[in-house]
Amino acid sequence: MVLIKEYQVLLPCSVEEYQVGQLFSVAEASKNNTGGGEGIEVLRNEPYEKEGEKGQYTHKIYHIHSKVPSYIQMFAPEGALVFHEKAWNAYPYCRTIVTNEYMKDDFFIKIETWHKPDIGTSNNPHGLPPEEWEEAEVVPIDIADRSQVDDVDYKAEEDPAIFHSEKTGRGPLGPGWKKELHSGSCPYMTAYKLVTVHFRWWGLQGRVEKFIHKQEKRLFTNFHRQLFCWLDRWVDLSMEDIRRMEEETQKELNQMRNQGSVRGMKAGED
Repeated sequence: MVLIKEYQVLLPCSVEEYQVGQLFSVAEASKNNTGGGEGIEVLRNEPYEKEGEKGQYTHKIYHIHSKVPSYIQMFAPEGALVFHEKAWNAYPYCRTIVTNEYMKDDFFIKIETWHKPDIGTSNNPHGLPPEEWEEAEVVPIDIADRSQVDDVDYKAEEDPAIFHSEKTGRGPLGPGWKKELHSGSCPYMTAYKLVTVHFRWWGLQGRVEKFIHKQEKRLFTNFHRQLFCWLDRWVDLSMEDIRRMEEETQKELNQMRNQGSVRGMKAGED
């Protein structure tokens, strides 16, 4: 058994803009979550071509002991809370697989994303068989809705309901911002994130699968709020700028991981 949900994130930017914004924000968020012996280690970041699909391949290791619930920390041996993330970014389609060497085939998270120039109107964009799509839960995420953000995660400088872009004139996003997209005054797109979670551990399976989905929703919400509020920092960048930034970030992460204190999102409990 696996638990499947599709998270839909509507954004006031174009599909083309988002490609740069997402990569910029991933690099920034990686630094914000690295320190004190934990964080992200980039092993590979290179172009790939396979069976007619072309894009960028990344392999990262996540050292995240403090970011899993205490009831998992109690059972997991030292060194087990290290996760491998392999991603194939053939934009506008992306596929990410997260695994754990300790749990092997008993655990994986698969995230498949289609980025489409619509306002959330695509039905079953990943083409799941009808019986699977019927079982999947669709979860809309509103980046401007304060109620979707945990109090511990809230930052006024990362609030789309407050932020105004000097370079593009977009924002702040009021209560009716989604309806205003119909006027054509602002570009828009939706990220359709199909998340499949498999965790097979007797007595904990259902609890952990629900916890992982809760954390994925939290991550997608916080990340895309940041992405929009960082708009003026990335909207003028090119893909060449992004690749240079990724190289610099990879070196910074290696230095930051073993310095200072643990940073970023803590797990909380389910």
